[in-house]
Amino acid sequence: MRGGAGAYPERMRAALSLLADACCVLAFVVIGRASHSDGESLAGVASTAWPFLAGLACGEVAARAWRQPLALVPAGAGAWLGAVVVGQALRVLAGQGTAPAFIVVSLLFLGLFLLGWRVAARRVLRASGRA
Repeated sequence: MRGGAGAYPERMRAALSLLADACCVLAFVVIGRASHSDGESLAGVASTAWPFLAGLACGEVAARAWRQPLALVPAGAGAWLGAVVVGQALRVLAGQGTAPAFIVVSLLFLGLFLLGWRVAARRVLRASGRA
């Protein structure tokens, strides 16, 4: 629905989806930094997170994720691949570097989380009759 009474829940679902995606990326960054003893300072987290968050935004826009925020394709796949592909490219351009193992870990972690929460949310909504 566009406009009217049904628009608020759609906008809210889209906004919450974007928030959930950003939280997944931030979890990836914080866990990664902690596992490498890089610390959890706000500046350090922001420095590591911005390429992935920018990539996430690119993926969300390219997939028009706000239209079907819980869909695995295109929203989930767009968020996942944008965060990883654009995020890794931005890391290289910013001089932060990357490594094959890091690319694999980012693909696996972000794929599991960015697609996984959508699968879980769809199951909950389907079980409650609100899908």
